[in-house]
This record gives sequence, structure tokens and C-alpha cells, in this order.
Amino acid sequence: QVQLVESGGGLVQPGGSLRLSCVASGGIANLYAMAWYRQAPGKQRELVADITRGGSTTYADSVKGRFTISRDNAKNTAYLQMNDLKPEDTDVYYCHAEFLNGSDYWGQGTQVTVSA
Repeated sequence: QVQLVESGGGLVQPGGSLRLSCVASGGIANLYAMAWYRQAPGKQRELVADITRGGSTTYADSVKGRFTISRDNAKNTAYLQMNDLKPEDTDVYYCHAEFLNGSDYWGQGTQVTVSA
């Protein structure tokens, strides 16, 4: 069974930085893309950034220039470096993994709060 374990969330002041990590384990031989989504209460989950196994990336317009997604294929880990954080970045951030056979999995989520 595939498991995604996120870490790195927390409370940070506006303008600060956080780095999220997501470690994939269990039956991940055909892991293709990894992504970060975020969701506020009562809102739809939205894509923040994704990265393929080959390193191609996509970003939401709201985070371009501030967030950077990366991955270490040897460690089956994806990272989200978040700089210049704003209060509107406050959300629960979820890791998502997509496999070549079309299956996908979600992590449990990690809270990011940006507040003075």
C-alpha cells in the first residue's frame, strides 16, 4: 500500500519561508508525478505545483516566483520550498502522487499558517 507522509508545515510570519517534504513508500516502482495541492475550509482543493519524474514542473500563477517544487527520485521524496509567504497562503497542504498505471494517492495534509 502506497503511503505519503508530509512534514514541514507550521506557523510563520508574512515574508517568511517554509519547506514541505513528502516521502512516498510502499509499491512505488512506477511513481510518475508528485504534486502539492492546498485547500482552505469550504473551498476546492487547488494545485500549487507539480513535478514529473523527469523534472518538468507546473506552478499555480499565485505562487510563481515564490515557491519551488523539487524531488529526489532516489529518496522518493518531493519538496516544496515556499518563500515570501503571505497570509493568503494559509491552507492545509496535501501531497499527491500519480503512477504510470493511472492510480493516485494523497497524503494526510499538513497545516501552513501565515500570520503576524
